[in-house]
Amino acid sequence: MTDDARTRRFELLAMPHLDAAFNLARWLTGNHADAEDVVQDAYLRAFRYFDAFRGANFRVWLLTIVRNAFLDWIKDNRSSRLVFQSADETIEAEPDPQPNVEAMLLERVDSETLTTLVEQLPAEYREVLVLREIEDLSYKEIAAITELPPGTVMSRLSRARTALRKAWQVQEGRS
Repeated sequence: MTDDARTRRFELLAMPHLDAAFNLARWLTGNHADAEDVVQDAYLRAFRYFDAFRGANFRVWLLTIVRNAFLDWIKDNRSSRLVFQSADETIEAEPDPQPNVEAMLLERVDSETLTTLVEQLPAEYREVLVLREIEDLSYKEIAAITELPPGTVMSRLSRARTALRKAWQVQEGRS
């Protein structure tokens, strides 16, 4: 494949996912400028290793690279706010009572407050919540991106929803 053809193919596959890549990076880093840096690094990596892409789901492959670029960014910036727990942690899932996070997101009830509350979640919860609720990825896809077992993804998602729900109730004075 010629360099021009490779570049065109990459652009056709990668550019439709630019918003998802930026969205994930924005939620993980906590600000626009850092997210741009992470996405730029991720797209450069993706282009560099484009010939290694063999999967059927380019979006999952690309978001995995975004996540890895973010993890490298954390090391360079040493931000304690963004520390992830280890992948081998064992967390038991908590029940998921009503009202659920999906309903809050769909209703877009006070989206500014919701954004603030999501930003306050630990990074490992924020990550799975954004990938599931905003990017609408399956548990299997999230597990592939985060390199976590599906059970850990489901556990983190359950805990993220519970933490968000509790924070929402406190915010609304319904503790």
